[in-house]
Amino acid sequence: MKTHIDHLVVVAANLEQGIQWCEDTLGITPGPGGEHAQFGTHNCLFKIATPANPMAYFEIIALNPGAKGPANPNAKRWFDMDDLQVRAAVGMTPRLLHFVANTDNMQAARIALKGLDIDRGPAMPASRHSRKGVLHWQITVREDGQRLFDGTLPTLIQWGKPDDADPMRLHPRNSLPRSGVTLQSVAVTHPTAPKLQAAYDAIGLGGIDIQTGPANLIATLKTPKGIVQLQSLGL
Repeated sequence: MKTHIDHLVVVAANLEQGIQWCEDTLGITPGPGGEHAQFGTHNCLFKIATPANPMAYFEIIALNPGAKGPANPNAKRWFDMDDLQVRAAVGMTPRLLHFVANTDNMQAARIALKGLDIDRGPAMPASRHSRKGVLHWQITVREDGQRLFDGTLPTLIQWGKPDDADPMRLHPRNSLPRSGVTLQSVAVTHPTAPKLQAAYDAIGLGGIDIQTGPANLIATLKTPKGIVQLQSLGL
């Protein structure tokens, strides 16, 4: 299977806070994204693609005050967004919490992780409207909403409907202009680094440095404000 970085996930208390943080920290204003009715969230986006990560983009996501809530009121939102510690932390400032990896074989990737006793969660269909049409994807979301490995094990995504001849045609980055921000690297430290490395290897995800240490996800970006490093700091 082919797996690569799809997007970074920064969680904010609200999108207004997230946009202001982005302007102050990275020196750009993110573009509009859309709403996710299943989870009662919405986002804004910008492109961070490079030759090494050609489909990469950046997501700032927050609870949508205009939504009624998750479609299933008993379900947890993705990316640990219902976790009280996460809510308290992002209430102070937006935080890089996670990243999503694009795979061309969702079933094989999930089975590979299960072989390591890692339950990444079922692949659920999702969609939202965009300026170029409706985006469809499958994404792994656990019932408890957990990211796993303190956010350093990526959520898996596969774009398009199962019968799409060109599933990447409506990938979000295709409709995003150049932002002036590019992804230079992603690195991870974690107390269980060997198991995390085995998980990355199992799904075919390379190009990410993994070291043993306190849980942390580190993204290095080239921005109008210079080189900026974002960290999850174990959250």
